[in-house]
Amino acid sequence: MGYAFSGADIDYLRSDVGVAALRETERLPLTKASMLTDVALVRGRHGDRVGVLIETTTLRRRARAKISDADGWLLTDDAVQQATPSVVAQRRAQRLAGRDVHDVTCSIGTELAALVATPGAVLGSDLDPIRVLMAQHNVPAAGVFRADALTPTTRGTVVLADPGRRAGGRRTHDPEALEPPLSALLDVYAGRDLVVKCAPGLDYDRLGWDGEVEVVSVSGGVREACLWSPGLARPPVRRRATVLAADGSGYDITDTDPDDIEAAAPGAWLIDPDGAVVRAGLVRHYAAKHGLWQLDPRIAYLTGDSVPAGVNGFRVLDRIKYSEKVLRQALTALDCGSVEILVRGVDVDPAVLRPRLKLRGNLALSVIITRIERSAVAFVCAAREPGDFRTNR
Repeated sequence: MGYAFSGADIDYLRSDVGVAALRETERLPLTKASMLTDVALVRGRHGDRVGVLIETTTLRRRARAKISDADGWLLTDDAVQQATPSVVAQRRAQRLAGRDVHDVTCSIGTELAALVATPGAVLGSDLDPIRVLMAQHNVPAAGVFRADALTPTTRGTVVLADPGRRAGGRRTHDPEALEPPLSALLDVYAGRDLVVKCAPGLDYDRLGWDGEVEVVSVSGGVREACLWSPGLARPPVRRRATVLAADGSGYDITDTDPDDIEAAAPGAWLIDPDGAVVRAGLVRHYAAKHGLWQLDPRIAYLTGDSVPAGVNGFRVLDRIKYSEKVLRQALTALDCGSVEILVRGVDVDPAVLRPRLKLRGNLALSVIITRIERSAVAFVCAAREPGDFRTNR
């Protein structure tokens, strides 16, 4: 659950004494091996402030992977877990540049920090008084106040929301278990320009959303689905995949791009499209853009004679009808000692299959098990060659 911050803690951390104490604490390693010694040292110098100092220091270190300027921030454990990565928040803010924006679930201010760097007024509000105080510290250029997200408090603004995805201390993908519930949020702001950040596992087809659904990944990991209301969607886009690198560069694919491709025999390479492309249902559009084709219309693996930048490529060494015995023989003949197994469209558990192969060779290979028409097939490939996300724009 993490440390429970109080208003007095925030006042202390923002004071000259607290800032100096944090600087001291930040010099400590705070590793598993050193923690007992470090805690004793902080307690000896700062007494009952030890908890807030240790927690803030460790949260700042953990947040660096997401928040570009986290070293000066005040944070909570839950807020860091749900925080929007800076590169995603910056991309969203660029799209909203020039509009006045009200983040009605601003939490500690990760979206606000990106928005204040673009033209337009920026307001933030949150029901949690501690997070309001933290956001006021973290993003002083934004106007931050306490309010319930389900009580509209501004007019003429774009409403941005990131409902809490934890219920009873556990992450939830149920849109009605969010805080606030997604349906209530959509009802309250019906007719307004609205942007809602959601978990990537959201079944947005069942939601019946009539705007744009954007699925976003960073460095190959799918991070979120974002709902853009019709007034903010870029007509006539209904689905978008945004693929970003850690430095913020990237590309997008939309359902307005061509998708006229065929399913045909495999080329020299198998391609595993980025997860955002797959979840947005834009595999065919991605393939058409890069001169690829499908192995089977129902399977997301693509194939071609070259590998586009920014995706994983597997150079095909052999194709076999799938069975454990035949696969074992093929891998043994290639002197395989370790194997990465990817499965799509076939009921095979890689963790169960791998030890059954009893590999004793020297090479690392990859195996892709999938279905073409009605037959399960296995492609034995050279080890994956990851693309450079920065070059696919």
